[in-house]
Amino acid sequence: MVRTKMKKTRRIIKNKYIYSSGVQKIISVRPAIILMLNTLLLSCVLSCSQGPKERGIDSTFIVAPVDTTTLPVRLLSFAKTLKGTPYKYGSTNPDVGFDCSGFITYVFNHFRIDVPRSSAGFTNEGVPVPLTDAQPGDLILFTGTDSTVRTVGHMGIITQVGDSVVFIHSTSGKAYGVTETTLDKYYMGRFVKVIRYLPEGRI
Repeated sequence: MVRTKMKKTRRIIKNKYIYSSGVQKIISVRPAIILMLNTLLLSCVLSCSQGPKERGIDSTFIVAPVDTTTLPVRLLSFAKTLKGTPYKYGSTNPDVGFDCSGFITYVFNHFRIDVPRSSAGFTNEGVPVPLTDAQPGDLILFTGTDSTVRTVGHMGIITQVGDSVVFIHSTSGKAYGVTETTLDKYYMGRFVKVIRYLPEGRI
């Protein structure tokens, strides 16, 4: 009995490798196929090597916009939309007009913050703050037009601090309505105090 040894012929193309998942594999294929695969691999490498911006893609993360504005900023922004509203004694209605405390009531109530209805009602409210430490959103209290009577009779919301203090209020004076006024000598003569009324944790 003659045993015929069947020789297995393997065509191995040296130095031709394909890498897949970090594992080196030698694939016995025709040189033409190897050439084609190498061409595709080179094309892929060149494409991936382009920077994101060269391909028209921004590589930075896209973060959803976050409302970082504080309550005083939003409150003052809303208050300033009411500039020009006429003065009206005893009113909290913007369609009719505001008196000084009516203006404060309307603005704060817009943010669901309860406040006294009269300026005198703020006398013992809030946290007293030195004028030098005042911040936008704080309330500034004054006497009435008779500065010799040292009870609160007028008020506004501070909109600016620094070189000068500016406040927004509804006045029965020359502007006769909601306006912004600089704390000048006249109003310093009527100045009583500054209070911080906004709820703690919302500033």
